[in-house]
Amino acid sequence: QVQLVESGGGLVQAGGSLRLSCAASGRTDSNYTMGWFRQAPGKEREFVAGISRGGAFTLYGDSVKGRFTISRDNAKNTVYLQMNSLKSEDTAVYFCAAGQTYFGFDKAKYNSWGQGTQVTVSS
Repeated sequence: QVQLVESGGGLVQAGGSLRLSCAASGRTDSNYTMGWFRQAPGKEREFVAGISRGGAFTLYGDSVKGRFTISRDNAKNTVYLQMNSLKSEDTAVYFCAAGQTYFGFDKAKYNSWGQGTQVTVSS
């Protein structure tokens, strides 16, 4: 099992940028696929982005395409989410998740989850 800890959330004005980090510990030798999800109050947890084990392949949710970028540094066991051109509708708790081979939108296919980090975008 891998443990995940998110950081980098905060308050930012609309149009601004933030970079989230997700540090993995535990059985990181297995090298996991990783995903970012978000959940706003009263809404379902939504897929934001996913990345393959080696980092060569990425997927994005439609609402963040062209604005967010997922990347990873396997030497540091860390995955990042660079968020640009933030909008008020990006306000949510952001979670990272680890999977075995899957890095798409189906949250049920991820095995481990972090506790989340709050992102608030003021308009």
